[in-house]
Amino acid sequence: MLFESLFVIPLLVCAVIAYASTPFVIRLAWKWGFIDDPRKNRHPKVIHTKPTPRAGGLAIFIALVAGSLIFLPFDRHLLAILLGATVLTIMGLLDDKYNLNPYLRLIVQFAAASIPIMAGIGIAFITNPINGGIIDLSHPQIVFELLGKARSIWVLSDLFALFWIVILMNFLNWGAKGVDGQLPGVAVIAAITIALLSYRFSADITEWPVIILAAVTAGSFLGFLPWSAYPQKIMPSFSGSNLAGYFLALLSILTTTKVGVLAIVLAVPLIDSGYTVIRRVLSGKSPVWGDRGHLHHRLLDLGLGKREVMIFYWLVTAVLGILALTLNSAFKLYTILGVALVLAGFILWLTHKPKQ
Repeated sequence: MLFESLFVIPLLVCAVIAYASTPFVIRLAWKWGFIDDPRKNRHPKVIHTKPTPRAGGLAIFIALVAGSLIFLPFDRHLLAILLGATVLTIMGLLDDKYNLNPYLRLIVQFAAASIPIMAGIGIAFITNPINGGIIDLSHPQIVFELLGKARSIWVLSDLFALFWIVILMNFLNWGAKGVDGQLPGVAVIAAITIALLSYRFSADITEWPVIILAAVTAGSFLGFLPWSAYPQKIMPSFSGSNLAGYFLALLSILTTTKVGVLAIVLAVPLIDSGYTVIRRVLSGKSPVWGDRGHLHHRLLDLGLGKREVMIFYWLVTAVLGILALTLNSAFKLYTILGVALVLAGFILWLTHKPKQ
């Protein structure tokens, strides 16, 4: 009964909210011109062939906020999380309409990610993947007085959390949002994995809000998925990928700092995006400007359809999620290294294989 109340019910409620609100968002997108028309947007990364509504992140945001307010206690942490999500959604909608400069988007991402960190959400320690020990990030600290109270900034902890959130937002945007249904399916699997991990420690009631927030996240993307799956009727767009990266990063921080678990679950988009950044830098290009060099592009060029690419990402993410729940710290490191080597080799083969 505990699992149903902490996970199943919030997931189902949020799925219903997201599913019901998405048609309304689709109508708004057409009315307000939040449309991606491949005849006008001739960027190399564009693979859809007909005008498609953007702004899918708005439907996901509605479900996330509603579910959080319904099922979670309202405190400064939740307020900060939702404020950051609001900033990301507004910025995402503006990008859907006006195609904002990537560097401006990056600045806003850092600003949004800093809101929950300023509220006290951070990474005090991480597990050493080599020997299973603890790496303490709580020092150095900068202590100061503000509004009559002593405050402190945990320099390493806050910086680690800040960059982890921003990196995950961008890497999911680049490596997990390429084809219809890819992003929401990956986000659902990752959030469920974190929920199952947190449920292992449900004897500690401080884990309950994490389980609920993971269920809210999974349900919000699950309800959106039928509208985004092939053939998509609306895109999750930049706001959708930002919300996925933002909430998943925060969940990995909140659930006893299991950053390594999420890194395994999302290994394919993370490694693909990391490889893409290196490739762009080495070729003298900016790492934030998109191109047609991601794994999903290469799979399409190999002859797979959008539905097959979507299912490929779901299956790999699910398998890695199962592994992440069963491996210890040392094996998690070996798993990430193994996936990185296999994926890098596969990408290089796809890149340099002779054309038929």
